[in-house]
Amino acid sequence: MGRKLKRFWRKPFLNKLYDLSNLYYVLKGVIFYRWVFEKFGTGSYIRKPVLILSPNFMRIGRNVGIRDGVRLEVIPSSGRCSPHLVIEDDTNIEQNVHIICHCNVHIGNNVSITGNCSIVDVTHPFTDVSSPAKIGSRIDDEDSFVEIGEGAFIGMGAVILPNVRIGKHAVIGANSVVNRSVPDYSVAAGAPAIVVKQYDFEKEAWVRVSSNTSSPTL
Repeated sequence: MGRKLKRFWRKPFLNKLYDLSNLYYVLKGVIFYRWVFEKFGTGSYIRKPVLILSPNFMRIGRNVGIRDGVRLEVIPSSGRCSPHLVIEDDTNIEQNVHIICHCNVHIGNNVSITGNCSIVDVTHPFTDVSSPAKIGSRIDDEDSFVEIGEGAFIGMGAVILPNVRIGKHAVIGANSVVNRSVPDYSVAAGAPAIVVKQYDFEKEAWVRVSSNTSSPTL
């Protein structure tokens, strides 16, 4: 405790104010969010959300930091899916992130999701041109999911689409659109995202995937 206090007092004034404001949001989690979420872990906080809907279907782990402008929304189905939005321990979610869950969105431990990302397991069917319902209000009621593995990093502005698994320690480049699964220990980038690097445990090095001759710059 003494070392933590010393580090705190050495910080610049604005950093101190930010740390103190985080204590307020952690306290808000204890007093309020733990009663409205299915689970809200100790040490976790949400700073000034834009929208939180159906939190009774959401499980937030311990020491999860969610910054300003987040949209967390569960859209319960007509009965086919039992929705679950899970964010595991020690994950950080930066500003203006948009997470929509219809069936199953699972974000693992120690994941970093940077600003302005979108993660959705929702599909809006558009093929019926005679339907009076606007496309944005139509929801495909099939089973769907998004899974983000332990230690993954999602770059600024990335979009993660339904039925995608992002592997353990995978890296998604900025502004990528991920519409297919990404293996463990790999780097994917582009729109649509393709794997451009993978970690070779024998060589103990990241190696470029040779089949992608025009790989995006990370």
